[in-house]
Amino acid sequence: MAPTFSLPAHFLGRPASNTEAAFSVVGIPLDLGVTNRSGTREGPHAVRRASRMLADGDNPGGWNDLSDLSVADRGDFALVLGDLAASLRMIEDQAAAFGHLMSIGGDHSMTLALLRALTKKTGPVGLIHFDAHIDTWPDSFGQSLAHGSPFFHALEEGLVDPRRMIQIGIRSPMPKEVHDWTTARGVTILSAEEAHLRGPVAVAEAIREVVGDGATYLSFDIDAIDPGQAPGTGTPEIGGLFTWQVMAILRRLHGVRFVGMDVVEVAPAYDVSEITALAAATILWQYLSLHAPAKM
Repeated sequence: MAPTFSLPAHFLGRPASNTEAAFSVVGIPLDLGVTNRSGTREGPHAVRRASRMLADGDNPGGWNDLSDLSVADRGDFALVLGDLAASLRMIEDQAAAFGHLMSIGGDHSMTLALLRALTKKTGPVGLIHFDAHIDTWPDSFGQSLAHGSPFFHALEEGLVDPRRMIQIGIRSPMPKEVHDWTTARGVTILSAEEAHLRGPVAVAEAIREVVGDGATYLSFDIDAIDPGQAPGTGTPEIGGLFTWQVMAILRRLHGVRFVGMDVVEVAPAYDVSEITALAAATILWQYLSLHAPAKM
């Protein structure tokens, strides 16, 4: 195998050679919905570059072998420059053409479009949502479409089953009425402090209990991770999860009926030595490992 640094700058070094791949990786270079620091349009490129570090062996967490897993990097989705609503419509239209989609963001507003496309095939899904922010604000600074609002719209549109939705790592300032609106609909919220105190095994058990055996989507905002370990994001909040906790939780979600996922809000301009991009790439890698056979 070639050295990892010389692999093509695709996810895990894999080009889009297999149009029938079981898992399609796409980039969504969007940052029209951000409310603080911009720059997530560069996220997909950075995550792909960092992912090459993960292409030279099995996952020792379960000795999962990804080499024969059918995965293709299908490039970036097209967007409408300067028009968030039109970009979301384009994302939805493009996502409809794929099966099991793994999306690299881009800001979190893109998840609304991905869920709109997905649920036309599956019906309402369960949602595992890692984030520092609740993202159920009815608007963000007067804008109804923004990265603080995707799950308000997803719940209002019936894209997500609220009683099969769990949020992990929440810790940012928020209006109490937004929190109460969310929980009143049946959403389970585990703050970052609760996750620290309960530990990864208990958190994974809580996730499995909430989502059950139905179709489930994973949306991972990189700011769920503490900024000391993932500084490259637009709205950092202290007190977040550590990367070892994230890996320990995800590793214990084997058997959940996942139908798609995204990792969002990587902003390389604020990163240090690619550690945020590598964290995002490793989350995607761990997700794939849940679907890969284990070596005996």
